Amino acid sequence: MHDIRQIRENPEAFDAGLARRGVAPVSSQIVALDEQRRALATRAQESQNRRNEASKAIGKAMAQGDTATAEALKAEVASLKDSLPALETEEKEAAAKLNDLLAGLPNLPLDTVPKGADESGNLEVSRWGTPRDFAFTPREHADIGPALGLDFETGALLSGARFTFLKGQMARLHRALAQFMLDTQTGRNGFMECNVPLLVRDDAVYGTGQLPKFSEDLFRTTDGRWLIPTAEVSLTNAVREQIVEPATLPLRMTALTPCFRSEAGAAGRDTRGFIRQHQFEKVELVTICRPEESEAEHAHMLASAEAVLQALNLPYRKMLLCAGDMGATARITYDLEVWLPGQQAYREISSVSNCGDFQARRMNARFKPESAKKTEFVHTLNGSGLAVGRTLVAVLENYQQEDGSVTVPEVLRPWMGGIERLEALG
Repeated sequence: MHDIRQIRENPEAFDAGLARRGVAPVSSQIVALDEQRRALATRAQESQNRRNEASKAIGKAMAQGDTATAEALKAEVASLKDSLPALETEEKEAAAKLNDLLAGLPNLPLDTVPKGADESGNLEVSRWGTPRDFAFTPREHADIGPALGLDFETGALLSGARFTFLKGQMARLHRALAQFMLDTQTGRNGFMECNVPLLVRDDAVYGTGQLPKFSEDLFRTTDGRWLIPTAEVSLTNAVREQIVEPATLPLRMTALTPCFRSEAGAAGRDTRGFIRQHQFEKVELVTICRPEESEAEHAHMLASAEAVLQALNLPYRKMLLCAGDMGATARITYDLEVWLPGQQAYREISSVSNCGDFQARRMNARFKPESAKKTEFVHTLNGSGLAVGRTLVAVLENYQQEDGSVTVPEVLRPWMGGIERLEALG
């Protein structure tokens, strides 16, 4: 959500920020609705004040024997009483229209975010690692995986497209990756492990920005709850409607959860393989902090995600997303893209975003700085540390052998019970 005062004070800058997102100017409409709402609120308050004054004056007039004045005041009070509900209703309607308009707008990108309408405008910042030089033609994970326990057929039989059934050592490798990531983020990078609800109410998905515009990307239960698309929803909303103690900031949280996405806009994309699923697991990172801490926390979160890729010795590149390719709630986002030799391409495996106070305003999450009289909105950040399924894909493709087996990365072997190689199921 945006600060209405900033829009009033600098509407041109607001529209310019939206234009970088590909959104048409709306500041004049916002300001007009805000003026209407404030005018109605003023009229309602003035009417209420007058009603109170007139009510008090009735007793004084009666005490003085001025019946005519008392009757006139009674008539005025009755008229004000009748008109006030209509004014209050108009004010609420104007406020609702203003809120609906603001709720549908994306966050404004920082000045350092490059211009661009889609992923072609993203900027490569750096690369880490050297892609392996294979002595044979590397295959895609969808070709390697089935013999090792990546069962696409059973997943489709049970649930349809974009579901997969993992068996044997493949399932264990998936679990090992998740535990390794979680232990890394809690043991090395200072994130507190959390176990969070997978079903949330409207307020939660509104707070992190999935509602109202992106409901088609979510799954909803028959009782009106939403399956989380990422643990960001549950973790970030842990501070909703709260004044957070300054001593607890920055608050770094992590959770390993299943995630559920309808992939409504992904028709025809990654239909083969394990990259784009309706159900997948992810280690999510969320930070709640003071405004002056958010840039440093963004760098810390990004480094925490990169540390997992580096420990697994998976080559990747870091991309600064352009304004048109960022998620709606972000003001700046870096993507980490891992090298997949089977595809001969870099593919996203983590997205790390600084949302500023955008989500905090939607959640009414604040803190009171030491010796300050007023509260301020916190800043929120989120990122993947990492997407488990996509990391599994990267391990399969980067550690594949010519005979179809896959070497287990050395750093994972303690979580694999010493197993060094995935081989075809017997």
